Amino acid sequence: MAQSSTSIERFPAVVFCQQNTGSLRVAALTLLDRLVVALHRAGCGPITVVCRGSLPDLQRSRAWHIEVKAVTASPSLSSPALVATTDLLAQPSDIREVIRQKGRLAATDGTALSIGVADGSSTPPLDQLSALPLVPAKGMAAAIRDAESARAAERALWASLTSSSDGFVDRHFNRPAGRPLSKLLVHTPVSPNTVSITSILIGLLAAGCFAIGTFAMAVTGAVLFQLSAIVDCVDGDIARAVFKESPLGKWLDLAGDQVVHVAVFAAIATGLWRQESAVPALWLGLSAVAGALLSFAVVVRGMQQVTDKSNPRLRKLIDSATNRDFSVLVFVLALLEQLEWFLWLTAVGSHVFWITLLRLQRSGPKATATHLPTSR
Repeated sequence: MAQSSTSIERFPAVVFCQQNTGSLRVAALTLLDRLVVALHRAGCGPITVVCRGSLPDLQRSRAWHIEVKAVTASPSLSSPALVATTDLLAQPSDIREVIRQKGRLAATDGTALSIGVADGSSTPPLDQLSALPLVPAKGMAAAIRDAESARAAERALWASLTSSSDGFVDRHFNRPAGRPLSKLLVHTPVSPNTVSITSILIGLLAAGCFAIGTFAMAVTGAVLFQLSAIVDCVDGDIARAVFKESPLGKWLDLAGDQVVHVAVFAAIATGLWRQESAVPALWLGLSAVAGALLSFAVVVRGMQQVTDKSNPRLRKLIDSATNRDFSVLVFVLALLEQLEWFLWLTAVGSHVFWITLLRLQRSGPKATATHLPTSR
């Protein structure tokens, strides 16, 4: 089912498909396809495409059941409409701002892009753009003239793909390490949800290694846990790059992370118990698992109450629920044969986390809209 925008009313849009740019591809999708999906998510409709030749591939537009009317001549505008050509890349949030300000989008380098709001007068729509006030893009936006600039725009697009839940390790290691796989998978039928499930399975395999209780298997488990964290970044990259985000995917990402966390906490405790460690491993493991489950419950409660603007501290804590930066700590402690330190940390820290989160929920302002996790 197509995603719709509730931030603004539907606004008519006309896209002039240029033969030299419309079929160029950025991260597996044609520029026309990207523009149509971006317009739809920005609240545009109906969307009319002026194309004198064959229509470039609209793979994602069809997948989202976006209705596109193809014509061979420019329609007459009787009311304001968004007009654009296919020699650009723009994000839905920036397009919404262009509509709100009734202006023309400017790329991140200040270049005026061929997308803006025509007033519906008898003047040709594209000719009206030169007189419009410029609206600077906040997201990734670029002019694309040829295959070389399309490749440059693709590099910039990949570099712009991040998540609000990214921690230091995600930003500087996990996401860059998984990026080659992301760039490969966007050209395949593999879905982000399939990648999420793969990450979960790798995490559960890591837990199985930890539970054996030997040094070699603990290190193997730590390596697999780090690999799981890397793959966990790939699903979001793919979803954002080719417009495959979905509420199911976001919930799968969040719930899957918690399943892996609980399994790893319990497995580390089991492994230490088998080693006959001096620490009360089983009790610490039970405390860590209980804290993780309580944290998940409080996170879900928080997602139903707040938005980014209503309580940014709470939003930040909720995002951290899918953060796996501690995978590096697990790896280091496994090498040092000191995993009991990690068990103590999680046994206490998980409870500090959910208690702090619950206090912020009760003390902060509430919103009426449900807020989904942003890990993708």
